[in-house]
Amino acid sequence: MSSDQQGVMPKLSILMFIQFFIWGTWYLSVSLYMYENGMGDVRYYAYTAGPLGAIIAPFFTGLIADRFFNTEKVLATLFLLAGGFMMLLPVVGGLEGEALATQGDLVTSMEVSFLGATWVKGELFNYIILAHMLCYMPTLGLTASLAFHHMPKGSTQFPMVRLWGTIGWIVAGFTIAFALRVTDAAGEVITKGELRPEQFQLGGIAAVLLGAFCFFLPKTPAPKKGQAVDWGTLFFVDAWRQLMRPSFAVFMIGSFLVCIPLAAYYASLQQQMEAMAFSNIAAWKNVGTFIEAGMMFLMPFFFRRMGVRWMIIAGIGAWALRYVLFSLGASPEGFWLVVGGIALHGFCYDFFFVTGQVYADQATGPDIRGQVQSMLIFFTQGLGLFFGALAANSLAGKTFGDVPSNTAAALELWPDFWWPLAGLAALIMVLFIFLFRPDPMGETKA
Repeated sequence: MSSDQQGVMPKLSILMFIQFFIWGTWYLSVSLYMYENGMGDVRYYAYTAGPLGAIIAPFFTGLIADRFFNTEKVLATLFLLAGGFMMLLPVVGGLEGEALATQGDLVTSMEVSFLGATWVKGELFNYIILAHMLCYMPTLGLTASLAFHHMPKGSTQFPMVRLWGTIGWIVAGFTIAFALRVTDAAGEVITKGELRPEQFQLGGIAAVLLGAFCFFLPKTPAPKKGQAVDWGTLFFVDAWRQLMRPSFAVFMIGSFLVCIPLAAYYASLQQQMEAMAFSNIAAWKNVGTFIEAGMMFLMPFFFRRMGVRWMIIAGIGAWALRYVLFSLGASPEGFWLVVGGIALHGFCYDFFFVTGQVYADQATGPDIRGQVQSMLIFFTQGLGLFFGALAANSLAGKTFGDVPSNTAAALELWPDFWWPLAGLAALIMVLFIFLFRPDPMGETKA
């Protein structure tokens, strides 16, 4: 084993831990922070940044990272840039200016001065988040490819390395909820950690440190250095042809549609939790992540017992059920209903996304599997979550009007937000039950 390969597993585990720690420091709480700092009218648009990054990432890696530079150097550059942009967020978030719009007594939009120019504060904030995510999202694919390149038994070693990413996300949520909150002498919370600007500073520092750490990762040459750009592969030409197969088309279209209600979960639930007087919101929202991590170990059992088709259907059904629970739990007494809905995230994510990746791998030939997996991310993490964030913004505007959605007065309105999303998930489940029939190249047990 070469010197570059010595200790590769610990290095990759650290890489995954910090990578997802960065994302977890702000993703579950940014809408709350924006709501409290004069940017509530555009808070949902913060959740379009990641999908836009996911849409662009395959083209970035295909054109640049795969052909010109070592992967570890590309990662270092991207993380350093991502950290710099993240450091700007608390600066912009703390700006004061002229109110442009209000919701009740709360300012939801304001005009501020920054770098000699006049900006709408929330728009500027979202531009910086977008810049951060355009740097961050390509790292998800790059870290995976680097890991598989250096692990001799990638199929068995990678899940254990990737698990450290889930742990990093959980640690970030608990850090925000408990370490950043401000309490008085009696232990009462004065300022929730989710509302403090230090969450972005923490994420920015972690990104800069990880950027420096990447220079010490094993040298990983560009896998296609010197090769001409294969435009057909870059634009998933062969993968698009798979949509002529009915079941594959149902799977891909359904995957896109189910991400629309998923976006609302990421962007909205924490406001209902605040209205219900939840404490430590970032920690409670990680209950689903704990379940997700545990479910990963049980996936082989469920594959044997249920097969791919019924696992995907069950995952979509869990999506519908969780939105029903959020709706029924929209009251001061609904604590455990909401927590139960959060816990279902582990079933939703693993049964649908992980199983979906397995189906995409089994249902296509080895020569186009890479294209198909990239197209799946494009449809789900990209287009699905992007349009989902826009839909959540529109639905919230119609549901709450002038009532702040994070106040007790809005609790009776929250069911009107969740029921349409539950209905959409239920319709998608019915679509899969009647139309999704994987061909023999796909699953082996229906």
